[in-house]
Amino acid sequence: MKISSNAPCPCYSGEKYKKCCQPYHKGIFPSNALKLMRSRYSAYSLNLADYILKTTHPNNPDYTVETSLWKQSILEFSHNTQFLGLKIGEFIDGETVAYVTFEAILDSGSLKEKSRFLKEDGKWLYESGSFD
Repeated sequence: MKISSNAPCPCYSGEKYKKCCQPYHKGIFPSNALKLMRSRYSAYSLNLADYILKTTHPNNPDYTVETSLWKQSILEFSHNTQFLGLKIGEFIDGETVAYVTFEAILDSGSLKEKSRFLKEDGKWLYESGSFD
């Protein structure tokens, strides 16, 4: 899916895409786990599977070096889902481990998750999540 740089960011931050998640999607790594979480939500809504792959920690159960099936699965989910909102609950920042609790509003219902992020080589990566 294409989006104008001046459009509202798909992460529902209230900012324009160019000032919010677009820089991350173009290669800049987010400075904290909350920004990474928002940019991953946007990436799902924009069908940016490569960004999801790139920002997932190797400890994640979905992680595999054989990315073709994983990427196909992400794109199938993204293409068949409408992303209708994002509500941030709690953000616990840390030096190398951080947590973000959020609710993603999807056309199929809401998904509540407490995500765990690990910082490796100066980059935040999504490691795992537990659902409410």
